[in-house]
Amino acid sequence: MPQQSSTSAAPRSPVDRTQAAAAVDAFLRAIGRDEADLSGTGARVADMFIDDLCAGYAVDTRRLVEGAAIEATSPTLVVVRDVPIVTTCPHHLLPSLGSATVAFKATVRLLGLGAVAALVDAHARRLALQERIGEGVVDDLDAVLSPEWVGCRLVLAHGCMIARGERAVGTTVETVAMRGPPDRVAEAHAALGVGRGPAR
Repeated sequence: MPQQSSTSAAPRSPVDRTQAAAAVDAFLRAIGRDEADLSGTGARVADMFIDDLCAGYAVDTRRLVEGAAIEATSPTLVVVRDVPIVTTCPHHLLPSLGSATVAFKATVRLLGLGAVAALVDAHARRLALQERIGEGVVDDLDAVLSPEWVGCRLVLAHGCMIARGERAVGTTVETVAMRGPPDRVAEAHAALGVGRGPAR
């Protein structure tokens, strides 16, 4: 059954580039960094977050899927592998890098393949936990396409695990989100490549 999505065009505060840039500059001064080389860093960081790393907040993901859906003429298995992901950890504001695989067993509606990648990117380019990216993707596809089942597998290397704390270089985290009947879990996991590692 389709579930209500909490990730489509979420309400948000107005964007204030000037205030964001000033906040970054104030942070640098607060940690004792006020070198000439950092002149303009606040504005660059603010623009990066607003225009790139958090660009997904401006995308209504449910509408994106609705606009790209097409009629299915027969049951079809669709698998889109190795969609690149860059997302930002909401706890430390460090990047996580990796890839996604999205698979679904279409019944009445399909989706343009480019829209699958765009959907993943829109959910990822937010301050997002890895698990919630996958949940958002499958919620949108389930609600609009009504597939027999749908799943999203993410394999990411987290900057917060590499640059701080455990310094766990080479570690990846795999998560799987799925909607569908229990007797289709094995089929979905096989299509998604669960447990195969970050590569195909």
